[in-house]
Amino acid sequence: MILIADSGSTKTDWVLSANPQQVIHTQGINPFHQSAAEMAAILSGELLPQLSVGDVGSVCFYGSGVRPELEPLMANLLKEAFPQAERVEAHGDLLGAARALCGRNEGIASILGTGANSCLYDGEAILQNTPPLGYILGDEGSGAVLGKLLVNALYKGRLSNEIVADFQRQTGLDMPAVIARVYRQPMANRFLASLCPFIHDNLGDPCLKSLVIDAFRDFFRINIAPYRRRDLPVAFVGSVAWFFSEQLTEAAAAEGFCVGTVCRSPLLGLLRYHAV
Repeated sequence: MILIADSGSTKTDWVLSANPQQVIHTQGINPFHQSAAEMAAILSGELLPQLSVGDVGSVCFYGSGVRPELEPLMANLLKEAFPQAERVEAHGDLLGAARALCGRNEGIASILGTGANSCLYDGEAILQNTPPLGYILGDEGSGAVLGKLLVNALYKGRLSNEIVADFQRQTGLDMPAVIARVYRQPMANRFLASLCPFIHDNLGDPCLKSLVIDAFRDFFRINIAPYRRRDLPVAFVGSVAWFFSEQLTEAAAAEGFCVGTVCRSPLLGLLRYHAV
């Protein structure tokens, strides 16, 4: 059987080809932010107890932070966890998104989850990529950036008192607590992205709706326009793209683009890709 992983900054989803409907969840694995020991502990402590290791013949891992220079490290950790596997691959999540969304066809593939990324794909390889730069310097349209924009709007007087009160009541957070979570605790990107459900539930507020659409317009203008392929639809994977698909489509139209396939997860697309 083939074991396929889709790993973001927040969580990792694992699926076996023999049972594609059963998804195994662990916390996110990111070799850029985590040590080898931390990642090995997730594999041994969270993943392996949920699997019959001997049944796994191939492992294909696609993850955030798996840059080319970190692929050998990630592959070696997986080989240690699955010593019987005949084939082990580790790639960046962007290639996984492209393979899941486009298969072996040309297209523009994008990720909108906790982070954001995009590429021009020729059916085999990534031809062009606008560097995402992370949620502090870039990641336009991502969950972390939407959360950051929400916090900014909350405490700089751009949202109604009712929205501010609802936020504090629903999350139990006030401004000092938010600042402490962002600046004094690890994984600020995960925390900020966790505020997206509040945004989604309050899209009836014109300011919040505009905040989301403007963030997505930034994504298209800054990240997609440089590919100079307005003839191609822009396909997406990720929870932010999935839950905010209406606003994403509106932003795309405003910037002269067309949204193609939108999937919450790339797993089924990757299963189809690797089954060929």
